[in-house]
Amino acid sequence: MAAAAVLSVGLTTATVAQELRPAGSQEQRDAMRRLSWMDGEWTGTASVYAGPGRTTTHSHTERIGPMVGGSIKVIEGRTIEADGEVSFNAFAVVSWDDATDRYTMRSWANGMAADFPLEATADGFRWSTPSRGGRMDYVTTHRDGEWVETGDFVLPDREPMRVIELRLRRRGDTGWPAADPVVP
Repeated sequence: MAAAAVLSVGLTTATVAQELRPAGSQEQRDAMRRLSWMDGEWTGTASVYAGPGRTTTHSHTERIGPMVGGSIKVIEGRTIEADGEVSFNAFAVVSWDDATDRYTMRSWANGMAADFPLEATADGFRWSTPSRGGRMDYVTTHRDGEWVETGDFVLPDREPMRVIELRLRRRGDTGWPAADPVVP
C-alpha cells in the first residue's frame, strides 16, 4: 500500500513537471499572433545589388504559415531565375522563448544553419547576421499589403551598403505547412 502511494505521488509529480502542451504555451501563441500578417503566399521581386550598375532582379516567393497550434511560424523563401531554376532557397522557423521573452529565428540557407535573434517592430521585424568582417542587417516593413525587406552589409566606420531588396505582395492564403496532416 505504501509503495502504491509513493508511486502515485511520483507519477503525479512527473506529470506536472512534463505537462503536455501540443499547441505550445499561451505566451508563444500570443507572440506569434503579432507576426500573423506574414501568413500566406507572397510573390514579387528580389533585387540584388552587386556594385554600381550591377543590379539584377529576380522573381521571389515566400510562403509562411503557423505550426504547433500557432506557437511557431514556418517560412520558405525562393528566388527563381527567368528559366525557372531556383537560385536561392531558404527555410526558417520563428519561435518565442518564454524564458527569455524574445523571438528566435532558426534559418537554413546556402548549406548553413544558424539561430538569430529577431525583433518584431510596429510595422514588421528586423534581424542581423555576422558576415565577412561585418554584419548583414535585415529590416522588413509591412505597409498597405506590401512586404519590403532590405539587407544592408555593415562594416565598422563605413556607410551601410545595400545588398538586397525584396518587394512582395500577398497573393493569398495557404494551408501550408499545417494542412493535410498525417492521421493514424
